[in-house]
Amino acid sequence: MNCHILHTESSNGWGGQEIRILKEAEGMRARGHEVVFAIVRGGKLVEEARKAGFVVYELNFTKNAAVFDLRMLIQVIARHRIGIVNTHSSWDAWLGGIAARLTKQKVVRTRHLSTPIRKGLNSKLLYRGLADFVVTTSSPIVTTICTQAKIGRERCRCIPTGVEPIQVDKAEIEAFRNSLGVGSEDILVGTACVVRSWKGIQDLLRAAELLKEHKHIKWVIVGGGYLEQYRDLVDLKGALTFTGHIASPYAAIAAMDIFALLSTAHEGISQSSLQASYLERPLITTTVGGLPEVNIEGKTGYLVPPSSPKKVAEAVLKLAEDADLRAYFGKAARAHVEAKFTLTHTLDQMEEVYTQL
Repeated sequence: MNCHILHTESSNGWGGQEIRILKEAEGMRARGHEVVFAIVRGGKLVEEARKAGFVVYELNFTKNAAVFDLRMLIQVIARHRIGIVNTHSSWDAWLGGIAARLTKQKVVRTRHLSTPIRKGLNSKLLYRGLADFVVTTSSPIVTTICTQAKIGRERCRCIPTGVEPIQVDKAEIEAFRNSLGVGSEDILVGTACVVRSWKGIQDLLRAAELLKEHKHIKWVIVGGGYLEQYRDLVDLKGALTFTGHIASPYAAIAAMDIFALLSTAHEGISQSSLQASYLERPLITTTVGGLPEVNIEGKTGYLVPPSSPKKVAEAVLKLAEDADLRAYFGKAARAHVEAKFTLTHTLDQMEEVYTQL
C-alpha cells in the first residue's frame, strides 16, 4: 500500500531532528510512497528538501498567519491526496493536526525531544485529539506521553533514528588528525553536535581542564552553533580545537579515540552517538534521554551523570590508558547499532505505522 505523506515542520534549524525527517522521507520515497513538505519559511530544511527533489511549501507558521497557513495546508492535503500528516514541532503540530482533522486524514505526531510534554489540556489536545499515533525517538518519554495525554500504549511507540552505513577513508582520518596537530601517540577526545546550551560543552571543557597535565590527551569540538560562549572558557594551550560546522563529520568522528556526548537535557536517540558507535568509537555519554539506549554502561562505554566533569575526566583517563578497552567498547558499539539502530530499522517501523493507519 502506497501512502501519501505530508511532513510539517515549524522549526527553522538544521540538526538531528531535521536530518531525521529528510532521511525518512527519502527512504519512504524509495519504497514507493509520495512525500511532500510544508516547512516554515526560510527554514534550513526547505533548501535541503528541495535539493533532494521534494515538493516543498513554505508557510509562516506564526499566530498572525494561522488562518492563511491553515488554508494552505488544507489545499496541499487536497492537491496531493495526502492520507497522513506527520507533524514534528509545536506550532506545526497544532495547524497540521487541525488541517488533518478538517480533511478527515490521519495524523502522526513525532516527538523528537526527550523532555516532558506540557501537562494539562495541551497534552490531551496535541497528543490525543490532534494525533492518531505518537512516535518518539527515545523510550523514556513514551510512558510520560501516554500518562499525560491519556492514550493507550498501542498509540505510542519509540522508533529511534537509525544510521546509514558509513565509509571513511583512512587517509581522511589521518588528514583530520594531522590538521589538529594530533600525533599517533596522542589520544583525541571529542564530540560532534550543534553547539548549544544543553549539549554539555562546558562539562567537556571542564573535564579537559582537569586533565590538562596529561599532554598526550587532545580535545576537539566538531560543529557550529554558539561557539563564542565556550572558546575562552578554559585555556588548554593549543590542546583544544573548535572546528566549526563540518558538512560531513564522519572522518572527524572516526579520527577520535574517544567520543563524548554530555547532554544535560532534551536528547533523544542521538545521531552523532550512533554514528560514533558505527565507526567503532568507545562512548562517554550522560544518562539523559535516549543516550543510555545507545551507550550501554560497561559494554560500549561509560555513562556519567549530567553536569559531572570530574566523572567525565575519570572515564576519559580510564579509556585513554587502555587501548584494548577502547577497542572492545568500539566493536561492541558497532554491533549494537547494527542490531537495533540502522536506517532500515527506522524505515521498517515507520512504514508499519503509516500503513496501519
